[in-house]
Amino acid sequence: MSDSSYPSSSAQPVPRPIAGTIAAVFHDEKILLVRRANPPDAGSWGFPGGKIKIGETIKSAAVRELLEETGVRAEAHRVFTAVDVFGRDDKGQLRQHFVLIAVLCKWQSGAPVGGDDALEAKWFALEELNECKLAMSLNVAEVAHQAAAVFAQEIAQR
Repeated sequence: MSDSSYPSSSAQPVPRPIAGTIAAVFHDEKILLVRRANPPDAGSWGFPGGKIKIGETIKSAAVRELLEETGVRAEAHRVFTAVDVFGRDDKGQLRQHFVLIAVLCKWQSGAPVGGDDALEAKWFALEELNECKLAMSLNVAEVAHQAAAVFAQEIAQR
């Protein structure tokens, strides 16, 4: 049975979403963000993270990316949400689609320093994210507040 909604084998391959992970890390009631060096959202503040490697778990990818981008070590607690990020060209054509899986992490050690594809890494109070003074990637403040709620219920009380 043929399905005409899929391109024929001679057509260009259909791009697929790319799985990635982001680490939401709290320490001293602040959340860690990085200023992205590369597209999508170059120059904007967002969570440390990146692509999941083949055979790598979501949690281990989050911890690896966190260390590479910030020098911070943390324990992955659990996945708490996922967001879509779309990369478009100058004409608005879709070029990339990332599905970023957010992992709540508990800080273990290290002071943040921008590394790998992060220009900067810095702790922020949640209130700073509400003030709209930062150029942030889409949904950063919303995801940070979700992470704070889970952190307060599941980790901070330990």
